[in-house]
Amino acid sequence: MSFSTLGLAPGIQQAVQETGYTDPTPIQAAAIPPILAGRDLTGIAQTGTGKTAAFTLPILTRMMAEPGARGTRTLVLAPTRELAAQIIENVRVYGKHLGIRSAAIFGGVGEKPQIDALRSGTPIIVACPGRLLDLMNRGCADFSNLKHLVLDEADRMLDMGFLPDIRRIVAKLPRERQTLLFSATLSREIETLSRDFLRDPETVEIGKRSNPAATVQQVFCEVQKARKPALLSRLLEDPAMSMVLVFTRTKHGADRIVRQLEREGIRTAALHANRSQNQRQRALADFKNGAVRVLVATDIAARGIDVDGISHVVNLDFPPQVEDYVHRIGRTGRAEAAGHAISFITGEDRDAVRALERATGKVMPRMLPEGFDPGDTREEGPPPAQRQQRGGRSGPPSRPPRGGYEQRGSQGGRGGSGGGGGGRPSQPSRPPSPRSEGYRSEGPRSEGPRTEGPRNEGPRSEGSRGGEGFRSGEGGGSGAGEERQTLRGRRSRRF
Repeated sequence: MSFSTLGLAPGIQQAVQETGYTDPTPIQAAAIPPILAGRDLTGIAQTGTGKTAAFTLPILTRMMAEPGARGTRTLVLAPTRELAAQIIENVRVYGKHLGIRSAAIFGGVGEKPQIDALRSGTPIIVACPGRLLDLMNRGCADFSNLKHLVLDEADRMLDMGFLPDIRRIVAKLPRERQTLLFSATLSREIETLSRDFLRDPETVEIGKRSNPAATVQQVFCEVQKARKPALLSRLLEDPAMSMVLVFTRTKHGADRIVRQLEREGIRTAALHANRSQNQRQRALADFKNGAVRVLVATDIAARGIDVDGISHVVNLDFPPQVEDYVHRIGRTGRAEAAGHAISFITGEDRDAVRALERATGKVMPRMLPEGFDPGDTREEGPPPAQRQQRGGRSGPPSRPPRGGYEQRGSQGGRGGSGGGGGGRPSQPSRPPSPRSEGYRSEGPRSEGPRTEGPRNEGPRSEGSRGGEGFRSGEGGGSGAGEERQTLRGRRSRRF
């Protein structure tokens, strides 16, 4: 199937061809026809599969079939400034031969141009809910001619607490309209809420719910918290990491990483809420054009960075929610291109790792750069407050969690009920690609049912090399060597 068969307006087809795209992605091929037919639609697909074009192209086509229409006819709501800016950029690229005006409405910049755009009836408005509702309450907007409403990254907007604002906005819109809801992840609770906004919607779901794109190779690195900066620096010695997006949990943590990498001579920029809108736009522009090699961001940017060519995403701090993980690593491997995601994990991330591997149905491979010392992670675990809530104890648990996370290396399956898998074995994760040079990988092992007593493991055997620059770890088959047995028997290695 090609774009020429979807019924798009000729000017839009020309713009698509000029961007170099010839064939629609699965979400585009499935969503565009019903949107052109005027149906309400819920679209679910992994990040990086072209959801923005899936609603932009058909809406622009429908607007071209409304000659003489006046006022704002399309409203797109997005959770972050970055995502709103990316959507408006797509609208202008695909609509450049149509002469349809558009404007973005969000905070952090002067409001006068935005007020003028609303009062003049700009045909397409892309907005964040907070700023838009403020201007609507001041009588700056007229949506009486609105025909199309899009809720993009709907799950994120609801997670961020925008539901009350969205309800107030929607209540002021015409009831006769087309409503589209798009997201990479959409829980059943949010689907229930979506019924308040959509009428008899058609649902298009591409890929497994809450799964990252299949084109992204995922690797976990077990490391002591204090050794994370050193590990990042070591990884960046690889020239293959040419365009790297690093995610941190806090704004101050992002700034610390930027200062560290700049001292090491690595061009780096930061993107977080403490930066002005102009600073954020400049950081993104420098990242796109290659002026900086590394962009360090908080989750505020996870849903708004649409940059071609990101070679690696690094989770310096592991996200607590599966949905956030999916969106973070979805910044690489976009449009079915290959990508790489590297996540640093400590003992504090144990529950989040278990939740992710349970949701995706596979155990991620554990790797480290050749010769790198990750530090001692044995005593790291959940924060004291979490440990007390679980069992009334402030100390670490007496044995490793059931799920096999005390060793590096992927498992062929989980015995018993380990990891919350309900006794169902998980699919083995893919072996590391030969492109991942400079890592050591500990080979897969399978274990029998777990018992309270010491484990009886076989003799150590050398694993196979995963590619040039790899050093195989202890163990293949059922044994992990005397050293591993000692770690398990006397001082259980846990994280």
